[in-house]
Amino acid sequence: MIVYNDTIILDEAIHQEWLKYMKTIHIPAVMATGLFSSYRILTVIDSPNEGVTYCVQYNADSIEHFQQYYMNHLHKLQAAHQQMFDEKFVIFNTVMEEVE
Repeated sequence: MIVYNDTIILDEAIHQEWLKYMKTIHIPAVMATGLFSSYRILTVIDSPNEGVTYCVQYNADSIEHFQQYYMNHLHKLQAAHQQMFDEKFVIFNTVMEEVE
């Protein structure tokens, strides 16, 4: 299984608005691509950063599914997210493979 992880550090003043946007708009759009089988949202309890830190993890059945998402959907969805929350967050992404 491939895990695509977004870790995002948000200004505390917007984190509730961001979470609502993610749950109602962004994540449904990602899942509608059909390239991920599940997702989860986590909050980092002991983050050393200012603000609120979340991780959103999407599970893909194969690297090919992730690559299709990356090539065909990621940039459009990132642009919409950027437009909504410009300069109020820092994000980094990782792609991981589950070890059996």
